[in-house]
Amino acid sequence: MRHALLGLVLALCATAITIALTAAARADLQFCNKTSYVLDLALALEQGGAAATRGWFRVEPGGCKTVLQGTLEAEKVYLHARALPAYGASPLPQMGHADFCVADTNFIIAGAKACTSRSGQRLVRFSQINPSQSGDMLTAYLGEEADYDSGQARLAGVQRLLVIAGYDANPIDGLEGKKTSAALDAFLKDRKLPADAASSATIFEALLDAVKEADGLGFSWCNETSFAVMAAIGVEQQGAILTRGWYRVEAGKCVKPDVPAKPTRLYSFAEAVDKDGQAVKRGDRTLAWGGPAQLCTGEVKFEIGEQKNCAAQGLTSTGFAVIDMAGKQGATVRFRE
Repeated sequence: MRHALLGLVLALCATAITIALTAAARADLQFCNKTSYVLDLALALEQGGAAATRGWFRVEPGGCKTVLQGTLEAEKVYLHARALPAYGASPLPQMGHADFCVADTNFIIAGAKACTSRSGQRLVRFSQINPSQSGDMLTAYLGEEADYDSGQARLAGVQRLLVIAGYDANPIDGLEGKKTSAALDAFLKDRKLPADAASSATIFEALLDAVKEADGLGFSWCNETSFAVMAAIGVEQQGAILTRGWYRVEAGKCVKPDVPAKPTRLYSFAEAVDKDGQAVKRGDRTLAWGGPAQLCTGEVKFEIGEQKNCAAQGLTSTGFAVIDMAGKQGATVRFRE
């Protein structure tokens, strides 16, 4: 059985156009994701100057998705990939070979070279692909510079979302280690998930939910500026305040610093830095987020238990914001200009 282009007859053509990469053999087409990002993918098929597109196909790291079944007949096959908004600015290069129409939500577009703006369609760049064939399956692989295999891509994808959600699973390398295990265990505990959830089909959904719910459990900083931000935290412990820093919060990311369970009060200070690590200024003032509580900080990584006479200790007296945590499960400080 032959399939019309994306199951449709192109309205702009007088005859039905079918798509195939091999004229006689039946071969389903699948996309396999060997990157560390959850991707939404779109397919474009071109024949005789006409084109059709279809999307979105969500493919998790290390996974594959069948995007077309049956005998494929087309002159050219294209792919467009987009990372989810949870990752911030797109990590994918917007390069390719041709522009075709897509929509924000799931779509099938028969005349994909002329977009209809009232339907929310727009042109994006697609890359031509040449899938490899094995038996009755054609496969197009998406990879990144790290060149992960499927298992490594899945773990790197988990690591990346843990880091965005504020858990220290660095480095993102697709390799098992104590830091990754500890971060994953903490995440599962915070979300009240069973230990075997890490290997389940729903782990990426749970991680993405955690990223969206930055105001959930614990304390987080979220950086909504275009600069990196260096942050410090103060924690009340037995009537004294311990300050600790510096935590680097990349643009578009969140970080969850270590704090004791159910703290009654926290203190937060942060300042934006440029690519050289220098404080960003707006006029004669640094771009910073703090408050009236004067606590001690150091120039480099520090942990300070004595908050009196900062200068005498060779430290800097810094104004921290006070965050009341009494009766709260979580709080988030968002850095905005």
